[in-house]
Amino acid sequence: MSGDKEDRDVVAVILGDHRSMEDLFRRLRSVEADRAAALREFSALLIAHGEAEEAEVYGALKRFRGVDDEEVEHGAEEHAEGNKALLALLEVGDVGSEKWDERLEKLVEAVSHHVDEEERTILNGARENVPDKRRAELGVAFLEERAKQLASDCGSLENVRGMVRGSGG
Repeated sequence: MSGDKEDRDVVAVILGDHRSMEDLFRRLRSVEADRAAALREFSALLIAHGEAEEAEVYGALKRFRGVDDEEVEHGAEEHAEGNKALLALLEVGDVGSEKWDERLEKLVEAVSHHVDEEERTILNGARENVPDKRRAELGVAFLEERAKQLASDCGSLENVRGMVRGSGG
């Protein structure tokens, strides 16, 4: 059952979502892909992922030495920036238009920057300083919250708009 523990390790789960986001970026950029469907899928994943990190992971990680508290705070700020960029893209009606492509690149830039920084700072700190058992518990909590978010249609334009406007954005 060694694979089972790895499947729930919060670091591995978050990294898996990051790779899924990168795959979705490729679909969003591809003229052959169903870009509208890819955007719906990406929007739901980005919101559910960020909300689950903030609700279940970030606070818990701040209690461990070797995990940079400032980076955890900064990660939450970057979620808000990514959500704003997502909203800007969701509000463009014409998928694949010049405006859509410009806003997509801003979204890719915001999310890629966050993913890179989070992997180098927060997740490496968690991998090195948080015991396996605790990382597995956090992984389960993260997956449960993410599933709850996905079931609530968290990536809808209305929800994203409410989140961005609610956060002073």
